[in-house]
Amino acid sequence: MNRKQLPGFAIRLLLLTLALVSVASAQWKEKVLYSFQGGTTDGAVPAGGGVVFDAAGNLYGATSQGGAACPSPGCGIAFQLARPAKQGDPWTETVLHVFSGNGNGDGATPAGGLSIDSAGNLYGTTGYGGTGNCVLLGSKTGCGVVYELVPPKSKGGKWTEKILYSFQGGKDGDFPAGDLTFDKAGNLYGATQYGGGFGNCNAPYFQNCGVIFKLSPPVKNGGKWKEKVLYSFKSGTDGANPNGGLVFDSKGAIYGTTFSGGNQGCKGDASVGCGTAFRLRPPTQNGGAWVERLLHVFNGRDDGGQPSAGLILDASGSLYGIAGGGNISGGGIIFRLAAVGGHWKETVLHWFSNSGGGPPGASLIFDSVGNLYGTTTGGSMGSDVFQLKPPQGKQKAWTVKFLHWFGGIPDGIGPDAALVFDKNGDLYSTTQRGGSGTGCGFSGCGVVFEVEP
Repeated sequence: MNRKQLPGFAIRLLLLTLALVSVASAQWKEKVLYSFQGGTTDGAVPAGGGVVFDAAGNLYGATSQGGAACPSPGCGIAFQLARPAKQGDPWTETVLHVFSGNGNGDGATPAGGLSIDSAGNLYGTTGYGGTGNCVLLGSKTGCGVVYELVPPKSKGGKWTEKILYSFQGGKDGDFPAGDLTFDKAGNLYGATQYGGGFGNCNAPYFQNCGVIFKLSPPVKNGGKWKEKVLYSFKSGTDGANPNGGLVFDSKGAIYGTTFSGGNQGCKGDASVGCGTAFRLRPPTQNGGAWVERLLHVFNGRDDGGQPSAGLILDASGSLYGIAGGGNISGGGIIFRLAAVGGHWKETVLHWFSNSGGGPPGASLIFDSVGNLYGTTTGGSMGSDVFQLKPPQGKQKAWTVKFLHWFGGIPDGIGPDAALVFDKNGDLYSTTQRGGSGTGCGFSGCGVVFEVEP
């Protein structure tokens, strides 16, 4: 049979086969570096912030469950994964701290990842615990903390935890979530999803609609860190339930997203509204107020809704982020916000479908040539790691490439944390389920993974 006689269905089959070969050849290689075991001896369900590197190439993160200091399923741990001395050998996990909850004035249930300073100190938040009087379902849970983990002075020693601030659940915030951000002076910035004294978000379980806060280090050794609320969200036409993972521009303005608010009628279990993207400008004089501007209010339809992660900036000052819903596919979107003539314009760069791995659930990252990378939490085809490439030549559209599909146990399931590059261009992060751990039932306890070209 010559080419002209090839039936139409055979042509389609051939094209499909070639497409599948092309996709398969584009797949990056994935390796599970560590599977959490859960129970009283190890962590389980890695927190949403993923992992960070130190100068030696070791990884650090936190899990929201696990450890023996609290009743099952535990209050969570902070961990180190040490890079092997010889390539191909296993990474080694060390539990740095086991959180013991509000009964001991400690944090419980880390809700974000870790940030690291130049001295190797680690900083993070827990959603519960601390000395605050927050009550959930009749039990005192605490309102969350900001903590620091200080490395030992000698090799093999213990890490030291310091509680930098315990939220009290009133105007100062409740349930910190997302990663912390440093400014150049060493101050920490973050968000709480509740508290702040304004709005009605998820009452009676939680009160008010969240804050953006600043923590300033002590002036003298041994002093206390000082918290200042920069902005309290009010819901309604304002945002509600900020996500953390804040980003600064060159002029010191802060950008972020709120999961709810905006008064677009997207009522869910937690609050009202489809969410917003916002900017906070610093005061023009000492003692002045930070000024909020809503850059975009999501409508839950053609432009998505309820963003669950922070924003990132490119060199031109444009912002990039993720949101759920969007279009008829409902699998979530990747969006860009660009300042145009005094207004901010949203452009949807990619729509995910629920049958194609969506929705995205964590912050994006750039590589050195402007490609975006992220993860999806899993539709009917499972969760994945993806690359979004900007238009090339005459192209107008961004193009998506799926780098790895998670296959389930013993592989990870449900990546819900940002990725991070190492110096070789390999990607690292966590999944909340999957792996070979047996202490969390049939779904696994989560993994730390690497994906390389």
